[in-house]
Amino acid sequence: MNPSPGLHVGDRAPQFTLPDQNGKKFRLSEARGKHPVVLVFYPGDMTPGCTVQLCALRDEMGKFHSRHALVFGVNHGDAASHERFIKKHALPFPLLVDKGKRVSEKYGATRRFFKTNIIRRSVVVIDADGRIAYLKRGMPKNSDILKTLT
Repeated sequence: MNPSPGLHVGDRAPQFTLPDQNGKKFRLSEARGKHPVVLVFYPGDMTPGCTVQLCALRDEMGKFHSRHALVFGVNHGDAASHERFIKKHALPFPLLVDKGKRVSEKYGATRRFFKTNIIRRSVVVIDADGRIAYLKRGMPKNSDILKTLT
């Protein structure tokens, strides 16, 4: 299922710059021509489903690294919350702070819940050329994500 009716596999990925849990800014444009990027949009730090999903990525990071992929978790939590989540679960990848959910919205990873936009669990793979290579809602298997990185 495509997370955004306006964003499809093959489209140019929307550009963004977001800080990670340490305040270091990641610019998608800096990965272009060098690395594929895996963005895992998730609703909340320390929640059961998000913990399962991000720990599964952690457990297979060697496979992502062998494909030169940069992996990022993305949600609206603040840097302190992200840092606690990383430390508690030994996550070996940065968690980006999407305050205001603007990047999540660009990637179709939000949905309306009453009067609030909430982050919808979604995975997006951007190839080294800056194009969307994979879009899925929910918790796709790492093996499915990795297929797009070969």
